[in-house]
Amino acid sequence: MGKRKPEVRMRTYGIYTKWESVSRALPKISEVTAQVKAVIDVEFGFIVNVKGGKNQELFYCIEHPGILDDQGKRRPPFDGSVYIKTNDWDFYLGDTIWDPINDKLGDWRMTLELNGKIVADKTFVLIDTADPSDRGSTE
Repeated sequence: MGKRKPEVRMRTYGIYTKWESVSRALPKISEVTAQVKAVIDVEFGFIVNVKGGKNQELFYCIEHPGILDDQGKRRPPFDGSVYIKTNDWDFYLGDTIWDPINDKLGDWRMTLELNGKIVADKTFVLIDTADPSDRGSTE
C-alpha cells in the first residue's frame, strides 16, 4: 500500500489580526478579501491546513510588486521552507506593510509548494488608500 498523499486546504485568506512570529497562535481573520488597502501594519495572507504531511518540507514564496532595498534595487521574492510539524497542521503565510508604502502597491502572489506541486496560490492586490478611485463618489 502506497503512502497517503498529503491534503492541503486553504482555510481562510484576507486581512488578519497582527501576527507575532514568536507566538504559537496564528492570527485571526478580520476580513475575507484579496483586495487590501495599503496602510502601515496591515497584516494579510492565508492560512492552510495540511493533513497527512508530517515531516515533509513545505516551500513558500511571496512575490511582491517590487520592494526596493536601501540601495534602491528591487528585492528578490521572499521565500523559504518549513517542515510540517504534525499530521493535522495549520500554517499562516502572510506579510505586512511598512514605510514607504508606494513600492508595496500592486500584486502580491503567495504560493506554497509541496512535493514539487503548488498546493496553495493566492494573489492579493494592495491598493493606495489615497487613490480617488477607491473612494465613494463625492458628487
